[in-house]
Amino acid sequence: MKQLKLAVLGLALAAGPAFADGHATGDAAAGEAVFKKCKSCHSVIDADGEAIAKGGRSGPNLYGIFGRVAGSDEDFGKKYGKSLKAAGEAGLAWNEAEFVAFTADSKKYLRAYLDDKKAKSKMSFRLKDEQAAKDVWAYLVSVGPAVEASN
Repeated sequence: MKQLKLAVLGLALAAGPAFADGHATGDAAAGEAVFKKCKSCHSVIDADGEAIAKGGRSGPNLYGIFGRVAGSDEDFGKKYGKSLKAAGEAGLAWNEAEFVAFTADSKKYLRAYLDDKKAKSKMSFRLKDEQAAKDVWAYLVSVGPAVEASN
């Protein structure tokens, strides 16, 4: 289990610089189409309350997800699972690599990230196709607030 956690963290750290300025390796247009699967639980509502993608409320708003600490959307608040909040408290902030790994199998991801075989996830949907997950990430970054490039 610890080896899996180290592998996940190693991949995230290696990928971090590549995505530090918000660049995504996916196709935003393809991601918009795939996001239709996500809309049963998630929406994308901008800071002014305008709906970019209307969706369900059983998952948090994904507007501005890039760089957001996991489990920290105040509007979603107490609806987050304990394990996701713990991951955020442990330093998990969303970037492409973390998003792709999480959406593939959120429970397995949280168990590895937290090194806790009892960690749970409230998200039951899985986006197993890595390219589809990258495409959704690209879409979310493209409709989110401008990401400042880091030097």
